Amino acid sequence: MNVPTSTVALFATCINDTMFPETPKAVVRLLERLGCRVDFPLQQTCCGQMFTNTGYFREAMPSVRNFVDTFERYDYVVGPSGSCVGSVRDQHPMLAHRHGDPGLQRRVEAIVAKTYDLSEFLVDVLGVTDVGAYFPHRVTYHPTCHSLRVTKVGDRPYRLLSAVRGLTLVELPNAQQCCGFGGTFSLKNSDVSVAMGTDKVRAVLDTGAEYVVTGDNSCLMHIGGLLSRMRAGVTPIHLAEILASTEDALVAAGATAPQQGGSR
Repeated sequence: MNVPTSTVALFATCINDTMFPETPKAVVRLLERLGCRVDFPLQQTCCGQMFTNTGYFREAMPSVRNFVDTFERYDYVVGPSGSCVGSVRDQHPMLAHRHGDPGLQRRVEAIVAKTYDLSEFLVDVLGVTDVGAYFPHRVTYHPTCHSLRVTKVGDRPYRLLSAVRGLTLVELPNAQQCCGFGGTFSLKNSDVSVAMGTDKVRAVLDTGAEYVVTGDNSCLMHIGGLLSRMRAGVTPIHLAEILASTEDALVAAGATAPQQGGSR
């Protein structure tokens, strides 16, 4: 595919846009470095996952329509979130079908076919695993539940991290075990959520990693909050920020690693 002549729309997601802006910025730097033309459509809003997950299907429909109106003119839609991309690909078709609008169903199906998690887009569309990144640190990767079971990114993040110069990738024990965030689950079942998160943090600490990386800042926020309370000294960071990191950029910044926007 001749991607560099196509336009890639950045689907930032609302949590990144409001709380972790360094992640979508990193996506832009990374994709532009790889020759893509990237646009950030200002009309985008939440994908509606919070409504859909709690059964408010009718209330989620404006988000579905806005997503289609915002992104259907682009060649590709790329988001740094297995959870939100999974919502678009899994929940939007269901909502459009329930709404009973054949025209909307067709538009949703068309946009689903060109909506990618960042790791999928890099590996499957651009055909690269070595993106020219440099990150001289010991890291461990937590595969979030939605990225595994809904978006199904598989081993793509591992392949991308394994190609980063200077990076030591350490296997996370019980990696596929949920961190306990689960969106509203962490609010409604806080004790269980914290217990699950504590198990995840213990596994992270067992690796001796300096950084814990995921493809979803929502889960990273939960893990990072627990790490911060424990004063564990492990920094949470999004996959995009590692992949966007280069030796020249680190030298110019006078730092050894980019700083993640979440709790530490």
